[in-house]
Amino acid sequence: MKNLVILTGPTAVGKTSLSINLAKAINGEIISADSMQIYKKMDIGTAKVMPEEMDGIKHYLIDVIEPTEDFHVVKFKQMVEAAIDEIYAKGKIPIICGGTGFYIQAILYDIDFTENEIDKNYRKSLEAFAKEKGNEALHEKLNAIDPESAKAIPAANVKRVIRAIEYFEQTGEKFSVHNATQKEKNSPYNFAYFVLNDDRQLLYNRIDARVDKMIADGLVSEVKSLLASGVRKGMTAMDGIGYKELLDYLEGDGSLDDAISLIKQKSRNYAKRQLTWFRREKEVIWLDKTVLNSDDLLLDTILSNLKEKGII
Repeated sequence: MKNLVILTGPTAVGKTSLSINLAKAINGEIISADSMQIYKKMDIGTAKVMPEEMDGIKHYLIDVIEPTEDFHVVKFKQMVEAAIDEIYAKGKIPIICGGTGFYIQAILYDIDFTENEIDKNYRKSLEAFAKEKGNEALHEKLNAIDPESAKAIPAANVKRVIRAIEYFEQTGEKFSVHNATQKEKNSPYNFAYFVLNDDRQLLYNRIDARVDKMIADGLVSEVKSLLASGVRKGMTAMDGIGYKELLDYLEGDGSLDDAISLIKQKSRNYAKRQLTWFRREKEVIWLDKTVLNSDDLLLDTILSNLKEKGII
């Protein structure tokens, strides 16, 4: 069975530097499981790891597609599997690092997301319904046919709400039932799944400080240049926290201070949702930074777990 290491956790918890130290220690290479760092020209708002920070460790799925391109879990899975093969061919260990839990789950349990033939007209009608009646009304539609999915997918995540309604419409099977079946699959990997976490208040303080730094580093200019290059509202790349709020601000909706407050609030909410997701996952090893309070301690704990699992 092939070895695989996963290092994840909420936004701003400190995954990047730990993953680089880990890669050096185990002869590994890093695959990003971040749905936004994949985009070119979006460096500041995604807190992208830059070449000089990589410290000679090869990273995959960072800075590889244009912001005008759509990116989804099916494409992610294909790209990650190709990267994993490339890393194995070098005799190295793949480390998946990033905070998009849904993407990690897709790889870990080889979940089949093969798209059924999409009825574009039906999708457009659902998108139009959401625009006209609002996200909550669309969410109610899902709740009527599949309460379990409605509970798991927030109304704000319009794309996934639509996908769940579509799936039911196409197959007659609840999306939640399909997902539960897929989740019961055994992993094709010998894996260790680490979740890095910290004291909530410290994490929130770090999120706020990171947002302030993004603004100071020129996030507003980054959004302006994306707009100038043809990126538009509604594209997947512009759904990212930070970009969406600044787009609204640039269109005259509220002040810059309002936008910054909103980015901080949404980032904190996102961290909370990430942790809820990871708590639901099976076979997770939690790394608590309030206990393991130094880089050395964190790394030693990871390495002893990897030895136990026969990964190193």
